[in-house]
Amino acid sequence: MTPEPADRPVPPAASVVGIGADGWSGLTDAARRELIGAQVLIGAERQLGLLPPPCAGRRVAWPSPLRPAVAGLLAAHAGSRIAVLASGDPMFYGIGRALTEVLGADGLRVLPHPSSVSYACARVGWPLEDTEVVTLVGRPAARLAAALHDGRRLLVLSADAGTPAVVAALLREHGFGPSPLRVLEQLGGEGEACTEGTADTWAHPPGDPLNVIAVECRAAPGAVRLGAVPGLPDEAYEHDGQLTKRHIRATTLGTLAPAPGELLWDVGGGSGSVAIEWMRVHPSCRAISVERDPVRAERITRNAAHLGVPALRVISGGAPGSLARLPTPDAVFIGGGLTVPGLLDACWEALPAGGRLVANTVTLESEALLTEWYRRHGGELVRLAVAHAVPVGGFTGWRQAMPVTQWSVRKPSAGPTARAAAQTRTEHSGDNR
Repeated sequence: MTPEPADRPVPPAASVVGIGADGWSGLTDAARRELIGAQVLIGAERQLGLLPPPCAGRRVAWPSPLRPAVAGLLAAHAGSRIAVLASGDPMFYGIGRALTEVLGADGLRVLPHPSSVSYACARVGWPLEDTEVVTLVGRPAARLAAALHDGRRLLVLSADAGTPAVVAALLREHGFGPSPLRVLEQLGGEGEACTEGTADTWAHPPGDPLNVIAVECRAAPGAVRLGAVPGLPDEAYEHDGQLTKRHIRATTLGTLAPAPGELLWDVGGGSGSVAIEWMRVHPSCRAISVERDPVRAERITRNAAHLGVPALRVISGGAPGSLARLPTPDAVFIGGGLTVPGLLDACWEALPAGGRLVANTVTLESEALLTEWYRRHGGELVRLAVAHAVPVGGFTGWRQAMPVTQWSVRKPSAGPTARAAAQTRTEHSGDNR
């Protein structure tokens, strides 16, 4: 018996086939062969119903919730030829991601179909590269708020037939009532349809659950304008005075320097403004806000939802006690409670090498503490002062806000070179006192 070559590629454990509203007729020959040859066919009931009799494999509908069941369902049918059905492009907000996490890239063969986004852009004449996509499938509608900017074009992936009405209501709530909406149903299928209107006047009944919403963002006169960079207007927040004010906030976020995928601890959250604007920088940015006052913690949750980042995790509890079991941060911001025993130590210990820490204060006691930490660890110690023009009789003068002392530092590695550098900084700071 001739042995098989050692370098023969291992066949994938499963294939995933994208299918559209046009069903079997819209599939390529390769996709059809994959489905006909499968011993097990996994998909939604609707998708399985699109397959003709020649697809004779055992049909298995996804359970709900779907995501936790993926690994077990694949394991239950290991050794069989598995084909998974997906809507459109499996790797664009589809099941392909979960399958790849379980099987690895080499364990999966992907045969994509045109996505609903590609179809939608083709129908409305929008360049795909200039169109932002927001999915509300399995996600709160509040996340759409972060994408609302006057003149932007959005495609919203609907969760169900009721999503268009939810989107219209959210647009009205955020001052985008004049925005035109087009609900595109059953894209690519025989039942394709389009319903149009504006958010202000939207009164259409629910249609087909398989739909995409095209939104042309138009702000109403007088709507509060929220930019795409940190430093949102103070009036964008619900607060009781515990708010990092706009100009200090913009400087603080610039110093924290958020990057995609990073995690921030916001300790002493107040109104949550720093954590919220960290998350608004990029959809993949994450943050945890720790606030000991339960009333303020609830307020942070409301602010996060209103400003489009409902995924902000809010912990109602005191620090450092509440920090013990949190995931490792990339950056820490301390906006309050600096003099609480052990707080700075706990935040410093939690940071990995290269992590950033920024602390703001307006009190002399906390400033003395930051000065001591600056002497020990280096970094940058600055005083930020902001003055606003106000009426003085019939003239105009400056009203000075309380100055803010800010310490920022990047945690070095624990090696001898870093320790030597820290010692040098300490000696230099002593020379300059």
